[in-house]
Amino acid sequence: MKTIWTCVAAGLAAAALGACSTNTLQVADVGSFHVGGRAVTLSGLPQKELTFTPGAPPLKVDPNGDFEVESLYARYTLLANPKAKVPMLLWHGGGLSGVTFETKPDGAPGWENYFLHAGWSVYVSDAVERGRASWARYPEIFTSEPFFRPKKEGWELFRIGDTGSYATDPSQRKAFPGTQFPIAAFDQFAKQAIPRWATNDAATQAAYDAYVQKVCPCVIVVHSQGGNFAFNSALKYPDKVKALVAVETSGSPNPDTVDYARIKGVPMLWVWGDNIDKFPFWGRITAQQEKFRANLVKAGGIGDEIVLPQVGIHGNTHMMMMDRNSDQIAALIDQWLARQGLKR
Repeated sequence: MKTIWTCVAAGLAAAALGACSTNTLQVADVGSFHVGGRAVTLSGLPQKELTFTPGAPPLKVDPNGDFEVESLYARYTLLANPKAKVPMLLWHGGGLSGVTFETKPDGAPGWENYFLHAGWSVYVSDAVERGRASWARYPEIFTSEPFFRPKKEGWELFRIGDTGSYATDPSQRKAFPGTQFPIAAFDQFAKQAIPRWATNDAATQAAYDAYVQKVCPCVIVVHSQGGNFAFNSALKYPDKVKALVAVETSGSPNPDTVDYARIKGVPMLWVWGDNIDKFPFWGRITAQQEKFRANLVKAGGIGDEIVLPQVGIHGNTHMMMMDRNSDQIAALIDQWLARQGLKR
């Protein structure tokens, strides 16, 4: 395929003149696709008459028939001359989508932008049931109703403030002292929230596995709920996952039942932010992850961790890719990946 060179930057006029500044990206291709999923046929549902556009005549709609459901959506930017040997896949957490890694809620560039400029071709995905991966009918396909995260839960669960510190009035919210999250942009962040289902893990895993088979070899950088899917994909395809970075992952396979011999050749890094000790929920999560990590190391694998307060970086939340110092954390991840021999 012929390589197309494009200058991607705010100064597109310079690109039109054939010049690329040092801050521009030389891009070979940009695109997207859906992968995974299955075909479903529905029958026996009642027809309805709907008006789709104001002023238009009503139309009889038949909800029965054939559908494609439970696929994953991915968008990619491939560099013309990447410094990394494999692409990077950014996997989001629960109740969120790939927007997690795009422009930050305060308008600053996010991790997708950072890693592209660091020399990685980058894929950003929306998992099954999220964003452009789309939904499916309930209860015929998705067997439970969706649930929605209130802003209070996001504020506290993501450790922007302590338990009881959220208020409907933004001026009354009390963030942790020294928090790196741009609290003035919290309500903007809340616009990213997406309903999620508690019964779609098998379909989500199947779509992620199909994604890995299609795109990899690769590096996976995964956040929160996505961690369990990434670990499972690595266990199934250890030859395709060249490294896994677990950013505050909230789940993984049972540490007592994992075949660590299968993944001891997959370098893994865990990254943790601040104020974890203030929440029993996060204490339980980190204890399970530490057991997984220790078992991996005992089996002869690479299982490193960066606890940001222990290296002098303070105030980071669960959403560290949106925190004001997100570039500093991304740089630590990039440096660790380079030490694994994944950059030229």
